[in-house]
Formats: sequence, C-alpha cells, structure tokens
Amino acid sequence: MKKPTMAIQLYTLRDHIQTAEDFDKTLERLASMGVADVQISGIGDIPAEKQREILDKHGIKVCVTHKSFDWIKDETDEVVAHHKTIGCDAIGVGSAPGWGRGGFDAVKKFICEAEEVSKKLAANGMTFNYHNHAFEFYRMDDCKFSMMDMLLDRTDPALFNFIPDVAWIDYGGADPVAVLKKMKGRVKVLHFKDYTFDNEGRRRFVSLGRGNVDLRACYEAACELEIPYIAYEQDLDWTDGDPFKSTEESWEFMQSLLV
Repeated sequence: MKKPTMAIQLYTLRDHIQTAEDFDKTLERLASMGVADVQISGIGDIPAEKQREILDKHGIKVCVTHKSFDWIKDETDEVVAHHKTIGCDAIGVGSAPGWGRGGFDAVKKFICEAEEVSKKLAANGMTFNYHNHAFEFYRMDDCKFSMMDMLLDRTDPALFNFIPDVAWIDYGGADPVAVLKKMKGRVKVLHFKDYTFDNEGRRRFVSLGRGNVDLRACYEAACELEIPYIAYEQDLDWTDGDPFKSTEESWEFMQSLLV
C-alpha cells in the first residue's frame, strides 16, 4: 500500500493569503513545517503568474484548487490557462451552486453541466473534482435517495471526480470509509477535518485527532485505495481562534499517521 502525501488546504488560512505579501509569508511558514503540497482555495486577487513565482520560491506544489462552478463553466479556457500557470491539473468546486442541489431535476441539471465542463477539462489534461458537505448525504424531498447517490451513480467515473471531506461525510450520517470505497479510483485529494460538539450541542471544528471522526480508519482506507493526497482543512472554527496553531497541531497529527 502506498502512503498518501500530506498537504494543507489553504482555505484554512484564507485570511492570510489575500495579498501576495501575505501569501508569501504563509507559504514560508508552511514550508518551515515541512509542507510541500497545498490546495489553493479562498485566495485573494493575486495573478496566477505571481502565485507560481511564490510557490516556486518555497518549493510548494498545488495538488488541487477550489474555484466557482460558474467561472469553470463560463470561462473554461481562462480556467485552464490559470491552472497551467500554477502547475495544477485538478480543478475543484467547493459544492454545487444553489440552483444545482435540493431535488432530482436540479441535481440532474448540475450533473449535465458538470460533465460538459469535465470533457473540456479532460481535453486539456485536467480533471473536474467535487467537494462534498453534509447536505449531499441527506435524502432529497422528492426522492428516496440522496444527492450523493446521484453524483456517484449518474456521473462518468472517467470525468467526474471527488474531493471527499471525511468530517462532512460523518456529520451527514454516512460512514466515511464506506463512502471512500464507493469513490475508488475517483479521488486525488482527500480532505481530513475533525469536529466535536460543545456543551450546548453545537458542532465545533477542531484540530485533527481531537474530535469524533475516526481519522486513522480513514487514513488506512486512503492507503488501501491508493489516494494520492490527504489535505487538512478547517472551515469555520479554529483552536484558540488561531488558524496557524490549528494547522500546526493538525500537521503534527498527520505526520504521526505516517509512522
């Protein structure tokens, strides 16, 4: 079994990558931790050429991105050129747009549009990748199945890939390991995230290894399925309000899995 490469999803540090100067400082800090691969998401208006310059300066590569579906669909040539510049062949969306979720017809329309985009990306040596939240695992009002069922069963495995998020899968009531196995061969980057509940029953994202998700089982599944990358991501809450601290703690946990 091949061990995945560990990476950091920069959305966790989004407040610190809004300018070229801050992007440079953030990558410098990550490189000092031993990070050599990142996902770019939530970045500021920094030209692709400048992003690549800073990435190369710190010896960091981009394994996948998150971009808006509308931009990918409406400006595909521009998207391809952008990703060629930053050296990334995997283009991701954070979720389906509002019009493409919630019911059979809406999801069907999203799948059709996504696969048309995927064909254009594939012609340029790139892939389309879908990142889930929890709502994809809830049964849709007009169906006896979920949106994720449709994404898995009604898309072309050669065109439609996934960026599975283990915390959102777990929170959505599904078994992350079982879902990963259903996605076999369709995952380049797996998101590691963890969460717990506070005393009032509210969900709180926490550093890896401090919550409810069986991350070791997910890691073993990633090895078995030969998923190339695992990227740490945290959406909303940070340990002591410090995203760098949570990133450092989570990176240490990820390294412990490799032993």
